[in-house]
Amino acid sequence: MQSVKAIVLMDEIYLDNHATTRTDPRVVDGILPWMLDEFANSGSTTHAPGRRVAAKLEECRANIAQLLGAEPEGVVFTSGATESVNLAIFGVALHPRQKRRKIVSVVTEHWASIDSLKKLERLGFEVIRLGVEIHGPESIGMLPIDEVELAIDGDTALVNVMLGNNEIGTLQPFSALAALCRQHGAVLHTDATQAVGKVSVNIAELGADLLSFSSHKFYGPKGIGGLVIHPDSMSIPILPQILGGGQQQNLRSGTLNSVGIVGTELALTLAVEGMVEENARISRLREMLWSELKKRIEGLQLNGPLWNPPIQGMSLENSHPNPASSSAHFVADPHPAPLPARLPGNLNVCFPKVDGQSLMLRAPQLAVSSGSACTSSEPHPSHVLLAIGKSEDEARGSLRFGIGRFNTESEILRAADVLGDAYEELSRFVA
Repeated sequence: MQSVKAIVLMDEIYLDNHATTRTDPRVVDGILPWMLDEFANSGSTTHAPGRRVAAKLEECRANIAQLLGAEPEGVVFTSGATESVNLAIFGVALHPRQKRRKIVSVVTEHWASIDSLKKLERLGFEVIRLGVEIHGPESIGMLPIDEVELAIDGDTALVNVMLGNNEIGTLQPFSALAALCRQHGAVLHTDATQAVGKVSVNIAELGADLLSFSSHKFYGPKGIGGLVIHPDSMSIPILPQILGGGQQQNLRSGTLNSVGIVGTELALTLAVEGMVEENARISRLREMLWSELKKRIEGLQLNGPLWNPPIQGMSLENSHPNPASSSAHFVADPHPAPLPARLPGNLNVCFPKVDGQSLMLRAPQLAVSSGSACTSSEPHPSHVLLAIGKSEDEARGSLRFGIGRFNTESEILRAADVLGDAYEELSRFVA
């Protein structure tokens, strides 16, 4: 069994870090004591083991809140971003005190939002889905603020806009959007699943009222995420979606996932602490993959916005930080730099005249995707690529690469060679 595992690890190249990330070994080491030794239920405060776990979780809640610009009581732990998105959308729209009946969103949202909004439509809500920019090399996929201004009014209960797109990496500018929502008294929720831990995210700076995230996107454990509430938005009525026990101020009942919460706090701390250096290295790896693929494949197209050039002089060596040097109480910059146009590790490419699924079959050692992991079994072309003006054939001929913390230069070069050979072989059958 060990030899098979070694062969698989040596042969495969994982470039699907938008779908999920490898749990950082430092996070695994950090959560083991809370699995093996301090395993008590945090709700069992009648005994010392339960009180110790409860104290640790409140410490983690406070640190996560600080890193994301919130207050501790504004962090609600969930099973992940899908649950958080559901809690935000249904919690705001279906609260008994909610009298407004309009929702404004974007056509390029994740399916957690899309399907939730479809249900609200069936319940009688009006859902307006706005288009995105399809022109301009640095603004493809962005939401035109003038369209939001026309769509939002005094009957708008909720504006739902993803911060970082999971397919083409577009990062939305939020300041003008937040100002419009405040002007009309509409709640602003952002699905920040792909952005948290990858770029500087501070809910107070963004101006969003509600923010969803998931730990496994930034090298933390699966099955844990959260809904973050802006410090000034704590009075927003939110109808709980899971009942029984009244935990977390009755916003999300259920025994707290102590192992997941400890892992999330450590993973987020490590991500924020190493963000500048890591993003520079990952951006250069993306530039390398894009350049190498263009050398090998004529007519290759970039899907989504251009990115800023990577920082010069940053080493591409895969030097992982020393676990002993990590700080459990890293303080986030209260004035983060403006968001770039695109997530640092995102590359989405259209391969001319071939099908992306067929290309993946000819390169089985590469872990990449043709779109969102949540819809990988769907035969339909990506709704995100269609929304930015790609044809169905172009959408089906596209692949998404998610470059992450544990990728190396040698992997990127090998991936380009494998894809180049696979494309050459496949294109021979295309007229």
